[in-house]
Amino acid sequence: MQLISVIGGGVVGLATAVQLQQAGFQVTLIDKDSPGSGCSRGNAGHFATEQVFPLASLSVLKQLPQMLLDPTGPLRLRASYLLQAMPWLLRFVANVVPKRQRALQQALTALNQQALPAWQQLLSSTASTDLVKFQGALLVSEQRSLKNLAQSFHQYQAAGISVRWLEQQALFAKQPGLNPLVQGAIEFPDVAHTVDPYVLCQRLYQCFLALGGEFRQHQVMRIRQHADGYMLDLAEGTAAGYSGQMAQQIRTPRLVICAGAWSHHLCRQLGWKIPLEAERGYHLMAQSRPLLCPVSSLERKFIMTPMQDGLRLAGTVEFAGLTSRPDYRRATVLLKHANQLLADPTTADPQAEPWFGHRPSLPDSLPVLGACPKHPGIFYNFGHQHLGLTWAACTGAVIKALLSGDPAGIDLTPYRINRF
Repeated sequence: MQLISVIGGGVVGLATAVQLQQAGFQVTLIDKDSPGSGCSRGNAGHFATEQVFPLASLSVLKQLPQMLLDPTGPLRLRASYLLQAMPWLLRFVANVVPKRQRALQQALTALNQQALPAWQQLLSSTASTDLVKFQGALLVSEQRSLKNLAQSFHQYQAAGISVRWLEQQALFAKQPGLNPLVQGAIEFPDVAHTVDPYVLCQRLYQCFLALGGEFRQHQVMRIRQHADGYMLDLAEGTAAGYSGQMAQQIRTPRLVICAGAWSHHLCRQLGWKIPLEAERGYHLMAQSRPLLCPVSSLERKFIMTPMQDGLRLAGTVEFAGLTSRPDYRRATVLLKHANQLLADPTTADPQAEPWFGHRPSLPDSLPVLGACPKHPGIFYNFGHQHLGLTWAACTGAVIKALLSGDPAGIDLTPYRINRF
């Protein structure tokens, strides 16, 4: 039985580890935290296969001054982090040109087309179909003219995304509970959402263990080349804090790096300097659950997703690095936005604390996916930005195919690690 180590216990690492274990590999999963407890726990729960446009755009660039001034706006760049973020932002800006936009959109579309079929297969094989609802999603607008919504509608149509135009009456018939101030919507009928992304992660983890997989809760300090593969030096400690002292070593012939926003630190040990930034996202849980499917706001740039335990209010982007303190005003302001869109005001769930997590984002909006060109036996699967939940199953399937000697099923050129 071939041995493989997977670094990273988020939804991407879990989906990868489960599929490798199903394929007959013996997998050791390693993470400094418990499985599914990071960004995978608190994401919006939306399988956003309609999002085929790169994040870099002229409209985003125009918001840069406001990003520095408004601490609770949809896009936030802390002034104290501006210099550190500048190299990433310059690379980000370079992707605004039309030729790059078309190439990136094509690469995003290729992954999105594989995403839900891969999830359906994984959900079925892990007895998790009850956790995902294929009820579509809505993008609503409060503008009376609906001019900007119409522009978005035509952009999605041109990109080949299945969309429907809903005037106000049709919208309220489909989704009661919205404020009459909402004027219309775009419906994405082919997307899905999970009623609890953390429970979904736990279902994957339990399946992984049942298949004979092993989990070790340690921080990977170093990756060193060894005669018959690689040696991983693991730090002693717990998720609350690691001493930096080596606790044990793992010898592994093959290795998959799925460590999310921390992946670039490991890649640096292997000779790669990856321009990865942590985009912070926040969420707040509301008590009521008046919606049938995820509802996003065109103007307010956030999303409301119905879940088992209430309504999750999520979204926004904050650039502040991995170590600075969270600004929970960015979570609490989401309740104000929600109550502008809902017919009946809701309140925050007193049992649920505001949450924040780190999205691993690269300036071209694409992940790093595939085999390492320098080190045989090392594979990469990280940098999924806002689409970690969406792509977890399909990028895990790509890694399984590569390790099994099968075709990847997708051209991996746009996602190669040496593209930077």
